[in-house]
Amino acid sequence: MKKTNYRWVVCMMLFFATAINYLDRQVLSLTWMDFIAPEFGWENRHYGLIATCFSGFYAVSMLFAGRLVDKLDTKKGFLWSIGIWSVGACLHALCGTGAQAFAGVFGSLLTASVTVFIFARLVLALGEAGNFPAAIKATAEYFPKKSRGFATSVFNSGAQIGALIAPLSIPVIAAKWGWQASFLLIGALGFVWMGVWVFVYKKPEKNARVNKAELDFILHDCGDEDSVDGRKVSLRRCCLQRQTWAFALGKFLTDGVWWFFLFWMPAYLSSVYDMPSNDPRSRVAISVLYGITMLSLVGGWLPKWFVDKKGMNAYAGRMRAMLIFAFFPLLALLAQPLGTYSYWLPVIIIGIAGAAHQSWSANIFSTVSDMFPKCAVATVTGIGGMAGGLGSMLINYGSGVLFDHAKNTNMKLFGFEGIESGYMIIFSICAVAYLAGWCVIKALVPRYKVVEL
Repeated sequence: MKKTNYRWVVCMMLFFATAINYLDRQVLSLTWMDFIAPEFGWENRHYGLIATCFSGFYAVSMLFAGRLVDKLDTKKGFLWSIGIWSVGACLHALCGTGAQAFAGVFGSLLTASVTVFIFARLVLALGEAGNFPAAIKATAEYFPKKSRGFATSVFNSGAQIGALIAPLSIPVIAAKWGWQASFLLIGALGFVWMGVWVFVYKKPEKNARVNKAELDFILHDCGDEDSVDGRKVSLRRCCLQRQTWAFALGKFLTDGVWWFFLFWMPAYLSSVYDMPSNDPRSRVAISVLYGITMLSLVGGWLPKWFVDKKGMNAYAGRMRAMLIFAFFPLLALLAQPLGTYSYWLPVIIIGIAGAAHQSWSANIFSTVSDMFPKCAVATVTGIGGMAGGLGSMLINYGSGVLFDHAKNTNMKLFGFEGIESGYMIIFSICAVAYLAGWCVIKALVPRYKVVEL
């Protein structure tokens, strides 16, 4: 009997959810400097504070989102997640009205605007935190271990697609109909996805569209720890495992790099090269950057090659691949120096670093389903996501403060002056983060070991 391929239908639904997730997340970064800041008087530190609060809310929410997805299960957990974040995305459109209404309460329009945007980001973060725990759990349910890295890289590429589409569409919408319309139109996409998900997703063993051959393929390398479904595993038991800490610390050290690229690259082009987000050059540059990150699909294929051709176990294959990916972000050390010749050079370099991050990300996520039973996958993913969010919070807030300080004091460092010296510092931190993360993971979990809970 020829096996069906319904697992890829599920994977594509995860892909579209992730793309929508990143589209919603990108709207503010593409509108704040050129559309929102002039209206409310924001500076880098105000946007940095909002981005930091989002990262903090996201971090804390990840912990509870993972538990909620494990409790509600994949289908309902995903519906709740995307429903909440779509409402949060649309709420941003009301922030202008809210700022005007509460300006007297907070003492100024500036303070009121920052406050109401922080509230909208809180709701967005609360919902978006459920995306990856639910997606990783769905991948564990529909793919065998050796294929999960590739499946994760496929759905995770939705992040790059969302980030690629965003600069081509969002500034155009904001310029034509106002920044409020960009939040409403992009936010509405999540409700469309929910309508499809209701009819598409069932567990593979209960899905009539999955035949026996495909089900046997999905389950062929699952161990006994996955044979008992519906068990409840406490958060404390998960936190006592070295594998949990390896995943969490790896995320803490590296997630902030991607979020920095995502939140600050439009501002970088605007500040350093005088290319506002509605400038066609900026839109093309950001799109090319995220187009380059699509090379991360190799990130899912490479560990599978190590497993099939070199006879490695899934964890060893992923760690070998992740070490290779960890070297590519070192190119970020050259982004600012080469940027003196052309803005295209840092765009290409950051694109390569972003591709390396997404390759790394697909595999570090997959280490969870390699080593933990399915009943704990979303919880552990949530713990790691919380750690990643905390790391992102630190780099986003620190970047905003650093950039304003560098600009206001005309700081001189490494041959650069003003805000350019600030970007050089952050690019240098981003460059070494992955090698540091790999060393920590390898020290905590030197060899593959399945966790028994």
